[in-house]
Parts: sequence; C-alpha cells; structure tokens
Amino acid sequence: MAATLVTTFALDFRAALPGGGALLGLDLGTQTIGTAFCDAGWRFASPGKTLKRGKFGADRQALAALVAERGIKGVVIGLPLNMDGSEGPRSQSSRAYARNVAEALSLPVLLWDEQ
Repeated sequence: MAATLVTTFALDFRAALPGGGALLGLDLGTQTIGTAFCDAGWRFASPGKTLKRGKFGADRQALAALVAERGIKGVVIGLPLNMDGSEGPRSQSSRAYARNVAEALSLPVLLWDEQ
C-alpha cells in the first residue's frame, strides 16, 4: 500500500485532490476533537460535532463514520506552532496524529498553522 500524503503545503494537498471533494477539519485537544466540514468546492465550512478524544482506535472509528457519512476526500488538522513559528510538543503530537489518520482512513492530510 502506498503511503498517504501528510503535508504542510496547501498546493501539494490540492494536487492530491484534483477533483476537490468534501473536507473534514480537526482541532485536536487533549480531551476532545473539534470537527468542521468543508463543501466539495472548498467555499464554505461549517462546524461539526465535538468528539470525546480517547485511544486512537476509538477515534478512528468515530472519524471513519464521519468520513463515510459525509463522503470526505481529505482531512485538515490544525498545527499549533509557537509564536516564533517553531514546533513544540503539541505540534509533534498533531503530526503523529495526522500520520495515524492518513494511514487509518487512506486520505491525504494537510497540517495547517492555526496562527
């Protein structure tokens, strides 16, 4: 199985989805995961439900259900950078989560700076 894209470059993410498609946005907290959805044309985003965060296996099931329900083609995960642009432990945790999501859901993932 080929590796699924995990990137911080929007153009690479766009290239992985030449036909566009609905996106799932994730805001990773320590206790919860905020979700949002973007339409297939990438014009409008709307808030989704907040999921209780647990072990990745449980998270994977909840995320897979949302992907199937909404026909999701890609995932955007917030990347919390320090004010100077450097990465700390939360950024590294988000990157690890992104790799797990990409592998588990077989979808491209964009890590986006929250600043």
